[in-house]
Amino acid sequence: MTTDRVTTDRVTTETKVELSINGRRHVVGVEPRHTLGDVLREQLGLTGTHLGCEHGVCGACTVLVDGEPTRSCLVFAVQMDQTEITTIEGLAAADGTLHPVQEAFSACHGLQCGFCTPGFVLTAVHLLATNPAPDRATIRRELSGNLCRCTGYVGIISAVERAAVERAAVERAAVERAVTNAAAVAASAADEPSSPRH
Repeated sequence: MTTDRVTTDRVTTETKVELSINGRRHVVGVEPRHTLGDVLREQLGLTGTHLGCEHGVCGACTVLVDGEPTRSCLVFAVQMDQTEITTIEGLAAADGTLHPVQEAFSACHGLQCGFCTPGFVLTAVHLLATNPAPDRATIRRELSGNLCRCTGYVGIISAVERAAVERAAVERAAVERAVTNAAAVAASAADEPSSPRH
């Protein structure tokens, strides 16, 4: 639905868009000139998305749109109608438990002032979803579109490595539990006396 609104010096056209952000549906009125970053921050109060250069160079405004890293300063909100968006606020569990990548950034000192951190974390989440065991060179290459002026990148790269290693350990433990449970069920079934056939 489009509506016209007259201001003192111009007529603006507002369009309603439906966005699914961090699992919650939002219907928002946006002007064609509003970027996704502006709408997230100013209309929805999701200020974890940081606007740095506003030219798509620094990566601080990175969010995931339908699972893909996207510079929210470069896309218009009207383009995002019917998309699934994840911001940094959507990574932690409902009880406040940090996402494993956030935990790793904290443990490895992968942040300092924190301005670039949301963009790095979301980029790293995407990287690990598409490549669960990246080597250091791959991590550096995949994060090269994000800029940090404080850390020197060592802690950031170590954090992504740590998150990958911990994810692999959790997955290994889950497989081991499943194998152990299956073996226990099989052993239990073998120990039960068979019922006579009629």
